[in-house]
Amino acid sequence: MKRRLLFLGPPGAGKGTQAQRLAEHHDLLHLSTGDLLRAEVRSGSELGRRAEAVMARGELVSDDLVLAIVRHRLEGHGGGWLLDGFPRNLGQAEALEHLLAELHQEIELVVLMELPDEVLLQRLLQRGRADDDEAVIRNRLEVYRQQTAPLIDHYRDRDLLRPIDAAGTMDEVSERIETVLTGPV
Repeated sequence: MKRRLLFLGPPGAGKGTQAQRLAEHHDLLHLSTGDLLRAEVRSGSELGRRAEAVMARGELVSDDLVLAIVRHRLEGHGGGWLLDGFPRNLGQAEALEHLLAELHQEIELVVLMELPDEVLLQRLLQRGRADDDEAVIRNRLEVYRQQTAPLIDHYRDRDLLRPIDAAGTMDEVSERIETVLTGPV
């Protein structure tokens, strides 16, 4: 089974839910960039203090800082891991691949969770967030596609990308993911 994974997909595709389930079921280190940043801040580490200062100013944490946090979590970690929410663009992917090569922990598989926009729209509207109206959601989906299309091509060209139909129950989607994890790359 592949044990060094990336999860990609649009907002509302269920990446976080499926990543958490998979990580628990297969004892994988789940590296969600948002969770990583919050955990690093809570730890009071040097990286956490740097991240907290940036976030307190309302700025995005730099790619370099995110990569430093990922490095910190993966150094000396001999088991499997699952990255969820990073990389988000081609520059981040290339920097991540350089880091992973240094750590001798190359990506084994990239899972792309796919759903039609109308299904994503309904899922996101059902979350009931105040800032999630239809126009905002459609814009987020378009931004996702613009940023992620080169990333998808990048992993497809390396024969690492496996699209997954993210429609259906959590168990049905989990079963589809399990199938690609145990199949040939």
